[in-house]
Amino acid sequence: MTFRESVPFFVAIAATIPGILLRVVHPDISPLLMASLTGLAILGASFMLMWACEVAQMDIPQTLALAVVALIAVLPEYAVDMYFTWMAGQHPESNYAHYAIANMTGANRLLIGIGWSAIAILYALRFRKAVQLEEERRSELLFLALATAYALVIPLKGTLEWYDGVILVSLYVWYIRIASKRPCTDCEVEGPAEALAHLPRNTRRLTTLGLFLFAAGVILCDAELFSESLVASGKVLGINEFLLVQWLAPIASEAPEFIVAIMFATRGQASLALGSLISSKLNQWTLLVGMIPGVFAVSSGSINPPMPMDDHQMHELLLTAAQSLFAVVLLARMRLGLRGALVLLALFIGQFAAPLYEPYVENLLGIPHMPDGLHIVYSGLYIALALGMMLYRPGRLLQLREGLKV
Repeated sequence: MTFRESVPFFVAIAATIPGILLRVVHPDISPLLMASLTGLAILGASFMLMWACEVAQMDIPQTLALAVVALIAVLPEYAVDMYFTWMAGQHPESNYAHYAIANMTGANRLLIGIGWSAIAILYALRFRKAVQLEEERRSELLFLALATAYALVIPLKGTLEWYDGVILVSLYVWYIRIASKRPCTDCEVEGPAEALAHLPRNTRRLTTLGLFLFAAGVILCDAELFSESLVASGKVLGINEFLLVQWLAPIASEAPEFIVAIMFATRGQASLALGSLISSKLNQWTLLVGMIPGVFAVSSGSINPPMPMDDHQMHELLLTAAQSLFAVVLLARMRLGLRGALVLLALFIGQFAAPLYEPYVENLLGIPHMPDGLHIVYSGLYIALALGMMLYRPGRLLQLREGLKV
């Protein structure tokens, strides 16, 4: 490993040390500092996971590798969300259930609104063309479409039950079975991952496994401290802790994946970059959402009643599902151009900033305040756009059925 390749590797390791020490010594420090140090540790561990995942693609089919990479790379997201869900089961009267939904919906909307759109925009500006996905990516889009269709039912029935989890997790298992049957293809790696790739096969595999285990240990070690200090920081700063959990926590956990994907896009590998983020969206929309009712049931000791969620959480789920529907229909042609990416980004920014300008809109229109009014408006807009595109080209989604083929 050259000096240039080793610097980011050792920086990532150094970033994890404070988080490990905090778990051991339990110092009395401010929640702001605690959130910063543990968040930095999770960030460093996430980069190590990404490098290990890139190297793992050398030994397993690339489509399956992307699925595994997506699963492991979002381990920080899983750790934080499952902690909130577990605590919700232990303390059903608390706000932990709200935090779990906030973290999950924020992560999902960031992947599409920022991740997908950023890749297509940067690629279009640099290479003057749209991102063209490989045909095998139809599998991810097909199962994302199926998961999205089912997710739209959850806000309508008003509960997230154990059987919802079974259905969503089963969709992901079905996808993995198809992906695992595809042949292995060559992959390009750079930086620390490239250095690992040049190791002898057995040494490479052991080193990759070691990285997985160390990084996963750091993430699991710091998930509780990061989650609790993030909530406490919101109270100290007078910021809505729901919003902090919804946006700041996912940004910290998704940052490495976004950075790597953007690097691939600027080097002309936008299809691979977008494919990895589509896989991330699929596993978050199936496994992450699907595990929530199961973890809550184990924590609370019963499948009844289901995890408590109010109208606000249901509106968040509806908005997230509506955005997913629009994004799937947009990508059904297996390409994402500049115009589509700009629409995705504009709609995301609009709904993200809605709490800031919602009162002004209500005053301007002279209408009484309705909780989550703009959430409902944006949900309707996403769905209307998706239906409009489907009516304009009825066969747009039907072509995704080819994704069932190996």
